[in-house]
Amino acid sequence: MFVTEAYAQSAPTVGETHTETPAVGQPQPEATHTETGVAHGAEHGASGVFPPFDQSTYASQVLWLAITFGLFYLLMQKVIVPRVGGILENRHGRIAQDLDEAARLKSEADAAVETYEKELAAARAKASSIGAAARDSAKAKADADRAAIEAGLAEKLAAAEKRIAGIKEQAFADVGAIAEETATAIVDQLVGTKVKDTDVKAAIAAASTVKGA
Repeated sequence: MFVTEAYAQSAPTVGETHTETPAVGQPQPEATHTETGVAHGAEHGASGVFPPFDQSTYASQVLWLAITFGLFYLLMQKVIVPRVGGILENRHGRIAQDLDEAARLKSEADAAVETYEKELAAARAKASSIGAAARDSAKAKADADRAAIEAGLAEKLAAAEKRIAGIKEQAFADVGAIAEETATAIVDQLVGTKVKDTDVKAAIAAASTVKGA
C-alpha cells in the first residue's frame, strides 16, 4: 500500500503517545501506559471476573440470599398461605352448601313428582269409575226406554188388531145385512111378492155354508 510523503510525516508512529502540556490551572490528564495505551486508573476497575463469581463477595452474597429467603418464607407463611387457605376454605364451604341445596331441591322435586303421579293415578281411576257408571246408567236408561217403547208399541199393536177385528166383524155384519137386503129386493123383483126375512137369511146362510165348504 502506497502512502504519500506528507501523510507519512504527519501520522504518528505506532507506540508513540501524543502528549500536550496543559495550560496553567487545568487538571493534569491521566497518564497512559506507554506500551499499551491504557490509562492507569482503568486497571483498578477491570479485574476480569464476573461479580457473582467473585470469591471476595461470597459471604455478602450468601448473607443477602439468606435474608431474602427468610423474608420470602415469612411472607409466604404469614400472608400468602393464610389467604390462599382462607379462599380455599370459603370455596369448599360454598361448594358444600351448594351441594346440600341441590340435594334438598332434588328431594323436593322427587316428592313433588311422586305426589303428582299419585294424584294423576287417582284422577284416572276416578274418571274411569265415573265413565263406567255413566255407561251403565246410560245403558240402563236406554234399556228402560226401549222396553217402554216396545211395550207401547205392543199395546198399540194389540189395540190396532182389536180394532181391525171389530171393523172386520162390523164389515161382515154389514155385508150380511146388505146381502139380505139385496137378495130380498132381487127376489121381490123376480117373484113379484115380498119374501120373508127369515127365508132370505136362511138362504144366505146356506149359501155361505156351501161356499165355505
